Amino acid sequence: MANHKSSEKRIRSNDAKRLTNRYQAKSTRTAIKDIRSEKDKKAATAKLAKVSSMVDKLAKKNVIHKNKAANLKSKLAKHVAKIA
Repeated sequence: MANHKSSEKRIRSNDAKRLTNRYQAKSTRTAIKDIRSEKDKKAATAKLAKVSSMVDKLAKKNVIHKNKAANLKSKLAKHVAKIA
């Protein structure tokens, strides 16, 4: 267990941040699944902008790696472009 006040506080703050990160990452994954299941190109294009923003925020806060974010956005853009 922690021996210092600062390390106890760090444990508490890390737990809070971990919960926030997990919530935001899960929300983003759900939004990505929604885009992949979308059949309407107009709706998918509208969702793509929101999801790209969500992915960028996760990468900015180091929840996911920046290259993973770039790969996700690229794959989603290609998928939306293919929708007839």
